[in-house]
Amino acid sequence: MDDRVILAVDEGTTGTRAALVSPDGAVSEPAYRRLGVDSPRPGVVEQDADEIWASTLEVCRAAVAAGGGAAPAAVAVAVQRATGVLWDARTGRALVPAMVWQDTRHAGELAALAGAWDARLTAATGRPTGVRSPYLWAARHLERTPEVRAAHRAGALRFGTVDTWLLWNLTGGAVYATTPTNVCSSGAYTLADHSYLREWIDTLGFPADLLPELREDGDELGTVLPGLLGDGTGEVPVLAVLGDQHAAMIGLGCLEAGRAMCVHGTGSFVDVAAGEEVPAGTGRVDGALTLVGWRTRGRSVYTVESFSATSGSALDWACSTFAGFSSAREVSELAETVPDTGGAAFRPTLAGLRTPVMAPGLGAALTGLTISTTPAHIARALLEGIAHSVADSAAAVAETAGAPITAMRVGGGLSASRPLLQMQADLVGAPMERARDAGTASLRGAAYLAGSRGLFWDSLTQAAAARGEGELFEPGIGADERAGRRAAWTRRIRAELDLLDRHQIGR
Repeated sequence: MDDRVILAVDEGTTGTRAALVSPDGAVSEPAYRRLGVDSPRPGVVEQDADEIWASTLEVCRAAVAAGGGAAPAAVAVAVQRATGVLWDARTGRALVPAMVWQDTRHAGELAALAGAWDARLTAATGRPTGVRSPYLWAARHLERTPEVRAAHRAGALRFGTVDTWLLWNLTGGAVYATTPTNVCSSGAYTLADHSYLREWIDTLGFPADLLPELREDGDELGTVLPGLLGDGTGEVPVLAVLGDQHAAMIGLGCLEAGRAMCVHGTGSFVDVAAGEEVPAGTGRVDGALTLVGWRTRGRSVYTVESFSATSGSALDWACSTFAGFSSAREVSELAETVPDTGGAAFRPTLAGLRTPVMAPGLGAALTGLTISTTPAHIARALLEGIAHSVADSAAAVAETAGAPITAMRVGGGLSASRPLLQMQADLVGAPMERARDAGTASLRGAAYLAGSRGLFWDSLTQAAAARGEGELFEPGIGADERAGRRAAWTRRIRAELDLLDRHQIGR
């Protein structure tokens, strides 16, 4: 019996988890720590990078201790993407709050560059200028923040997304590197030749000397400091570091072209595998981005992704701010007690709209309320709004990838909601498979990538074979009803966008 394990970490936006993954694909009970997220003013979303590292170390130690304290065979890390960190190598401390991937403070500056850069960026990197950039954020701190400038002059300033920050800390500063799934999400990775797009980074005013070394997602990425994970754990190799959505895709077994997934977390992400060639439809639809799905052994697999930035977080916000629900579970239970929303509609766009058009200024909305609206109607409307957002994303990625989505595997926290998955099946028009152990997809996927080069398995296909079948939700409405409900949703969005235009609120 092989009793070796991989320590898998899932560092998400609102929480950090770690668990032990064995060669048969089993995942131990994850250790978890919640993370704070601050929004001190509209468009600004921040976190404490030191808290991110502290929580990561805490859950890693807890997972190892719960497994008996023996050193794992390897460490694999999945992370939130495009969240920027600036730190001082002398102290190991962050100099400013991390810029979270939901942040849009620089959307106006990036929009001013769109005319000159969008076509070139889309062709090279799979995405336009967008609404946030860790490189622009760092460049502005270099201009305006004395502590950042002083550290740079002293040669002690370090920059990275969360993958770089955690790698640097895990290895005691020995490894200063990043991986393709993180760089491509930050908008500076040339898809075809595995390199930074230096001209774009230069245009943003970011100094080249701060760029971390570009490695592969599945690679030998250094060793953890001896004893860091617990007494006697020794030098454990880090064999995979990748974006959390990419890890989830591997964990859900979406490896071949045309396989789609949806993962619900802070946001709701829809991804489809697109093979080893950059999709010809890249750039065709707003909000549908071509990415490196994962890169290892010198080969890249591409994916197309679209997402709504605030779905799980919008539900949490609605529960705590005005709706009076205690949890997402209560929302699901109430939603099942009524057949429809009674005319109520919820749009979960707290951080703006991405697709079918990019509109960062479009806020969330709860509309259609009448004197007969009940809490159950509102609960159903909250879930239906998330399901419509998933349907928008599914349509966008299918058009870009050039093939319809015939089935979708679903994971993440909100995949526990039966009414939500049924609504998704109805509105997407395809079966939804709730994967077995769906909540641990990112943990398993990171471990699969780390262990698939001979450590536990010989390939990702072999690793993912242990996944097993999940629960299936088939569409329960016909094409005509689906088309009508989707058209009504689109009309509401168009009306709100027209209102924004009339008030000269920038998209």
